[in-house]
Amino acid sequence: MTSIWIILTLALPIGGALAVWLIGDHRPRAQHIAAVTAAVAAAAAALGMALFATGGAPLQLAGGTIYGPIEFRPDGLGVLLAVIAAVVGCLSVVFSVDYMHGEHGLGRYYGLVLLFIAAMVGLVLSDNLLVLFVFWEITALCSYALISFYNDDPRAVAGGIKALIITQVGGVGLLAGALLMHAYFETYSISTFLARAGDLPPAVLGLVAFGFLVAAIAKSAQVPLHSWLPDAMEAPTPVSALIHAATMVNAGVYLLARFYPAFAPVPGWTTAVVIVGVLSALGAGLMALMANDLKRVLAYSTISQLGFMVYAVGTGAIFASQFHLLSHAVFKALLFLAAGAIIHEVGTRDLRQMGGLGREMPFVRNAFVIGALALAGVPLFNGFFSKDLLLEAGYTQGPAWAYWTMLATAGLTALYAARVTWLVFFAPDQRKRDAKDAPVMMKLSLGVLAVGAVTTWLLTGPLSQALASTLPLHGVRVVSTLEMVVEVFSAPLTYLALLALALGLAAWWWRGQLAGVASRLGPLARAAAAGFGFDQLNDAVVGVTQRIAAALALTQTGQLNWNIAGLLGGLVLVLAILTAVSLAWRG
Repeated sequence: MTSIWIILTLALPIGGALAVWLIGDHRPRAQHIAAVTAAVAAAAAALGMALFATGGAPLQLAGGTIYGPIEFRPDGLGVLLAVIAAVVGCLSVVFSVDYMHGEHGLGRYYGLVLLFIAAMVGLVLSDNLLVLFVFWEITALCSYALISFYNDDPRAVAGGIKALIITQVGGVGLLAGALLMHAYFETYSISTFLARAGDLPPAVLGLVAFGFLVAAIAKSAQVPLHSWLPDAMEAPTPVSALIHAATMVNAGVYLLARFYPAFAPVPGWTTAVVIVGVLSALGAGLMALMANDLKRVLAYSTISQLGFMVYAVGTGAIFASQFHLLSHAVFKALLFLAAGAIIHEVGTRDLRQMGGLGREMPFVRNAFVIGALALAGVPLFNGFFSKDLLLEAGYTQGPAWAYWTMLATAGLTALYAARVTWLVFFAPDQRKRDAKDAPVMMKLSLGVLAVGAVTTWLLTGPLSQALASTLPLHGVRVVSTLEMVVEVFSAPLTYLALLALALGLAAWWWRGQLAGVASRLGPLARAAAAGFGFDQLNDAVVGVTQRIAAALALTQTGQLNWNIAGLLGGLVLVLAILTAVSLAWRG
């Protein structure tokens, strides 16, 4: 039964992508219907699969003696990400019915979104590292193509290219680790690697561990390879909600959590993970505070919240990291889709040209406020519980300097959440025309996510049970929802976190009185507004890659058929080399 749910969750979005393409752009209504139908069906299949989470591999395909069996393992970790991808993907597609109304290229748009959902599901369920890598690259391809969807906009094209190149830096680390693993174990099985990682020579295990860390840094937009994510905001906003907030950017966190039992003993690895998470959370929080583009504020916030999750993995708090991953996927998708409704109506992303929208867009206002409260960590919203568990685990299991930095970052989160909410909805009106509230399909997606932002913490018990029962090597403790609530509200650290939250909100409320203090922080503010120089580093990586590509342009024939033949030939050559190396190693 479980294998059927896996197949449906993978096949339904792929079938929907093909259907939308075959219908053709001359029938947009039929394309909307086909896309929504496929997305809803995939979400239902993912939820059905969640009821049968198991540590086994119920779906196995033959991969030959060289590449081993291709297994799909729906354990608690994989199922969580698969459900998020399918459900948030479904809501993004529903939202797109109104958002993309009248746009050209619907077949390309829906086809790529649905293909991405399938690829993300395959990535997190695969137990074969080579297959995981293939899905990893498909998500990157879909991300690039959707960032560049408006391909007559140079900023969109540049953003797509930057995202593709930077994330490929991570892809190199992942592929290198996979090949090293296969060289020693003669298999790409992830479960085999986790069980036998201690058999690897320490130096080799260290190379794999840090190679995977590089992959996670690039994919999850962590310092120093993070600046592609703000530039990816040129994509249609439903894409930003699905790919660049709730799903693909979580793949790096997933990779670290999946392989934590194998890499934790590597000297310096957990410390490096903690440092990356702390720097990303704090730095991106400061950049969010200084940004004036609504979507870029949310992008920097995403980098910061992913930093919280990476920090949690570094301290060994696997459950807290995945619990916050769930919370973040819901409230950040809600914030992005609400931002999409705003931008769709007012025609700008500049916070300085908004204000007063609370009266004209009450539904969107309420949805955005709920998302902002969850992001800030206000009690009874999902972000409060998951962030509190994360900070408590960091205090008991991680270095003290990291905990205090993350506590300060939690206060900073409340500050920039209050700022963006005020500037959009409650500041004096800076616009020249009235705005209307979101249409029906947008409201439907926003409403579901708003409910999720105040209820998903109730899943604590089932989530911890699924992780503990299917991931025996990760040391996850089963805790019921009631036990979690009692634990949170009885811990003194909770009230310390609430104090940080209150100080962050107070800093915005009394911003006038604190203007003198803010002026003394001018150099820090200017550095944050300039991205702390990391944009130049990332742009340099992109520039070098493009110059190499230009030098190789002589190999291009200008004929599509020959170019495709070259690509296929290169793929065959790579597979042949991998096969030869594997056979030589065995011999």
